[in-house]
Amino acid sequence: MNKGLRLTEAWMRRALWLVAFVFAWFLIGLGSKVIDNLAYLGPVPTEDAFVDPVKAAPLKAAMAQAGQTREAAGDALEQAQHKHEVAEANTRSARQAFDNWVATRQTTARPDQDSELITRTRELDKLVAAEHAALEAIQAQQQVLLDAKQAENRARDAYDALLEPSRKLVMEQTQREVRKVFLLRIAVTVPLLVCAGWLFRHKRNGTYWPFTWGFIFFALFAFFVELVPYLPSYGGYVRYGVGIVLTVVVGRYAVRWLQIWLERQKAAEALPEQERRTTMRYDLALERMGKSLCPSCERPTNFKDKTLAHCPHCGIGLFDRCQACRTRKNAFARFCFSCGTPANASLAD
Repeated sequence: MNKGLRLTEAWMRRALWLVAFVFAWFLIGLGSKVIDNLAYLGPVPTEDAFVDPVKAAPLKAAMAQAGQTREAAGDALEQAQHKHEVAEANTRSARQAFDNWVATRQTTARPDQDSELITRTRELDKLVAAEHAALEAIQAQQQVLLDAKQAENRARDAYDALLEPSRKLVMEQTQREVRKVFLLRIAVTVPLLVCAGWLFRHKRNGTYWPFTWGFIFFALFAFFVELVPYLPSYGGYVRYGVGIVLTVVVGRYAVRWLQIWLERQKAAEALPEQERRTTMRYDLALERMGKSLCPSCERPTNFKDKTLAHCPHCGIGLFDRCQACRTRKNAFARFCFSCGTPANASLAD
């Protein structure tokens, strides 16, 4: 809390800052609604709108037909692979049984089993043939699937070549819409920023300063949030260019303000002490002294030194003695803290 402010005044200032932020919040909400309603992108035609339908129709039909053939071939391939797996399992099981039977046949060496050997061999050959047939079916479906994919790719490549000029037209149309949105945002936000600059220069300390600062916050939000993110890039040139311009403008203003302030400060420090005191605010003087700064020249000063009476930098009186009780007191205080005698009424509120 500022030491020179009355308690009620300090809390009221906080409440007024809250009013400023609430006012800015409502303005930001209203501005966002206006921007949203103004800055919608217009409908941009699709690439198909710029393509000759006579040339595009056969290519679309070819892609659709190839896609259907590819999907059907994929399903058939899955079925063929499953049948081949079944055939492999049957062949593997029959071969194992045949090998076991042959081993038994060699052990017993019974000639009456030769006819059964022939029969088992033929059955095993049939299973092997079924396995080969399943494998051939898989290869056939793989060929169909490959042909369908190649046909689909050829049709898609031809269609993409047909769409190439359309893509350029769509991009140009999109860029026109983006520029239109950007210009609308410029038309809304730049006047707000100019108005905020005028208010900051002339009205920021006026009677209705909460509304002034609320509008300033709103204008800054509109510029940096509603406008800057939509700056066209063009490889970053616009963004960096705008940044350079803003930095130069703000920096130039800051340099000029500092020079003017230094000249005004030097002129004020050259005035007689009593006349200099009439240009200082009571609350500001006490606030600066609370921060161990000279209230006149704003230079750091050792207020803990009990022998300190004047600023060692500009010579203004900082401590004196009460004319009634001779107590050492703050030279800017309006009353003696010890006896209450009026002491200084030259400072403005």
